[in-house]
Amino acid sequence: MKKWKMAGAFIMLCMFMMLGACSNNNNDTSDKKDHKDEKTVSFKADNGTIDVPANPKKVVVLEASYVGYLLQVGIKPVAAQKLALENPYFEGKLDGTEEVTSDALEKILSLKPDLIITGTTDENIKSLQDIAPTVAFEWGKRDYLENMTTIGQLVNKEKEAKEWIAEWNDKVAANKEKVQSAVGDKTVSIMESFSKGVYVFGDNFGRGGEVIYKALGLKAPEAVQKNVIDKSGFAEVSLENIPEYAGDYIFFGSWAGEESSNDKIKNSTVWKSLPAVKAGNVFPLNPKTSYFSDPVTLDHIMDEIVSNLTGK
Repeated sequence: MKKWKMAGAFIMLCMFMMLGACSNNNNDTSDKKDHKDEKTVSFKADNGTIDVPANPKKVVVLEASYVGYLLQVGIKPVAAQKLALENPYFEGKLDGTEEVTSDALEKILSLKPDLIITGTTDENIKSLQDIAPTVAFEWGKRDYLENMTTIGQLVNKEKEAKEWIAEWNDKVAANKEKVQSAVGDKTVSIMESFSKGVYVFGDNFGRGGEVIYKALGLKAPEAVQKNVIDKSGFAEVSLENIPEYAGDYIFFGSWAGEESSNDKIKNSTVWKSLPAVKAGNVFPLNPKTSYFSDPVTLDHIMDEIVSNLTGK
């Protein structure tokens, strides 16, 4: 009888062990489903080749310039910089998106992102890579159309990226001829004041340059073409040298929060003597939107520039 009891106890022990093993296996499978991406792909970024989720769902964007590209292809970031959150053209599109900076590592970690997008100048890239796959882009390395294509590839939205490019090309074609007819051979320049002086911008650093020079094909003053567009894309210019860079039409603004320096330039004798100023051909840049050159913003900026230059 004792042997039968021992045998029965042994059988029961084996059953419990088998059930426990099955339970552990189920938990392992569940954990993997909860914490492991269904699929990853290799993406060649400017900070190396990164394994990223094939279909990212929780994206943190630490370079404001790239937010509009994601919005255009249907992805709302879970977190972004304050500058992007204040862009009026993104109104209603970023509801629920958290404000974050790249050094707020604990907050970023708490959001459990599956992808982080930033710039190559971000000093926290290594720390960010410990949180989630981090892709960095070098600003100015690609134009706005290349950015759209590249980001579309990154988030598996190539179809949507191509659709926007096609729509944009149609919009350019619809506006280019009438703008060129209105402007003719006259030149256009883009200037922005800041605390220490004035910056002149080319065709790849926002402020409407992508629309004015690339999309609409308008002519820049010789000094702008030679010293800005053909070089770094922007240049600091002294007050005395503004006339050399000033076109027949000027788009002029100030960096956000620095309107006082803007007034200082406008009240100078040099500024008041410019032909564009005398002719009333100076148009304002909105400091909350001029920084951006993403699809969402450019769609609005194109309308504004066309209206300014054609008077319609």
